[in-house]
Amino acid sequence: MWEETRIVIVDSDERRRQDLQLVFEFIGEPARGLSYAEWLAPEVQGNGNTEYLTMLVLADDELPLPERLAKAREWQAQLPVMLIDHKSDDSIDADELRPVISQIEMPPNYARLVDDLHRAQVYREQHRESSDRVVHRDPLLFRSLVGTSRKIGQVRELMAQVADKDVTVLITGESGTGKEVVARNLHYHSPRRQQPFVPINCGAIPPELLESELFGHEKGAFTGAISSRAGRFEMAQGGTLFLDEIGDMPLNMQVKILRVLQERTFERVGGNKTYHADVRIIAATHKNLEVMIESGDFREDLYYRLNVFPIEMPALRERVEDLPLLLNELISRLENEQRGSIRFNSAAIMSLCQHNWAGNVRELANLVERMAIMYPYGVVGVKDLPAKFRYVQEHDELEDEAAQSQHVAAMQAVANIATVDAKPLLPHEGIDLKAYIATLEQHLIQQALDDSSGVVARAADKLQIRRTTLVEKMRKYELSRA
Repeated sequence: MWEETRIVIVDSDERRRQDLQLVFEFIGEPARGLSYAEWLAPEVQGNGNTEYLTMLVLADDELPLPERLAKAREWQAQLPVMLIDHKSDDSIDADELRPVISQIEMPPNYARLVDDLHRAQVYREQHRESSDRVVHRDPLLFRSLVGTSRKIGQVRELMAQVADKDVTVLITGESGTGKEVVARNLHYHSPRRQQPFVPINCGAIPPELLESELFGHEKGAFTGAISSRAGRFEMAQGGTLFLDEIGDMPLNMQVKILRVLQERTFERVGGNKTYHADVRIIAATHKNLEVMIESGDFREDLYYRLNVFPIEMPALRERVEDLPLLLNELISRLENEQRGSIRFNSAAIMSLCQHNWAGNVRELANLVERMAIMYPYGVVGVKDLPAKFRYVQEHDELEDEAAQSQHVAAMQAVANIATVDAKPLLPHEGIDLKAYIATLEQHLIQQALDDSSGVVARAADKLQIRRTTLVEKMRKYELSRA
C-alpha cells in the first residue's frame, strides 16, 4: 500500500534495489522498490502526490539525470531526491540539482544514511513552509504569536495538532492575548483555507439582532427587514465561523447555536427553508464558562459541544520573557506599514517587563504606537514612559544600560528567527558581534535542550546539527541537560 511507503527506490538493477530497500526498512523507513519502467507507468505516476512519501531514491540509468529530475518534480514537487552511484556532471544547472540532497555509494554507510534521512525531512518541511508563506500565509496576521517561552510553545503545539482536523475549538484567555490570531492561524492552516473566515463578536451585537446576524433573515421578517439577507453561517459556508466572546451570548441564542452544532442545519429568521451549515466552528471567550454554568448563565450541553479541543492563551505577564521579542515585532509592523518607528533602550525594556499588563499584547501594541507618535524615530528611556510603566529609577537606567544591552540584543535576535519579515536591529551604541552571536547561540541551545527534556539527540534534531557538534557546544558553554 502507498500509505505504508515512505521512500521509493527507482532502480532497474533488481539486486541493488532490494538490498537498499532492506537497509531502509531495517532503520524503520518503509520503502518500495520500482524499476524505471514501473515508476514511469501512468498508474504509479498518479500516486506521486501522497503526503506519506518522504524521499525518492534514483539510480543511474539510461535516462539522463535532468530528465529523471524533471519526472521527479512532476511526480511531487517538494520530494527530496537521493542519487545512487551518481557520476558528477558539471554541465547540469544548479537549480535543477536543488532537490538532490545526497548521493549514496553502495554499500551504504549507516550513519550517513541516517543523516541523509534527517536532511530529507528538513528539506520537505522547509519547502512546505515556503509554499504556505507564498500562497496562504500573511505573516502580519500572526505577530501576537511571537515568542520562545514554554507557554507560547505549548500553544503552537496544540495548534499544530488540531489545525487540519475539522473539529470545534474553544480558545480561552484574557482579553488582548491574541485569541482571534490563533483562530485565523487555525483556519489558514486547515483544508478550509481557500474558503471564508468569518468572525462575529457575540457581545458587540444587541441580543435582539444576534439571531439575524448569525442566520440571516427573509424580507419582512421584522420591522426594517426590507430585503432578504444572508447571515454569518451562510457567509462562512465551506470555511470557518469564529464566534468571539461566546460567553456573552444570551441563553435563548445558545439553544439555537447548539441545534446548529448538533444537526448542522438552520433557517433564516422569518423563513422555513432549511440550510445546511458546512462550517467549522471556532469559539473564544475571556470568561470562565464553567463558573457561568454553575450560575445558570451558560448551557452545559453547549459548553461540551464547543469544548472539543480547548486552547488556553497565556497572559503576557505569564510569558514576560517574550516581551522584547513582541516589542521588536510590533515595531517592525509599524515600519512595514510606514507609520513611523521607535526604539526602547534596555532599561525601558526591563521596566516594561515588571508591568502587570492587564491588557496583554493589545496594551503593549497601544504603548508602542503611542511612543512612536510622541518620540518618532527616537530612543525611549524609562523617563519617557508613561508613569504607570516606570519601575526602574533613572540613575539605575544609566548603570544598567551597558550591562544589559547585549542581553536585549540577543533577545531581539531570537525574535528575528521567530518571524518571516523582521530584520536585526542594531543598537544605537553599536554591538560586540562575537558576544552577540555567542549569547544567541547559547540561548537557543539551552532552549532546545529544555524542550527536548535534556535528550541531546532530539535537541540536535531541533537545531539541525550533528549530535557530536551539539555536545561540543554544550561543553564550550558549560550547559547542562536539565
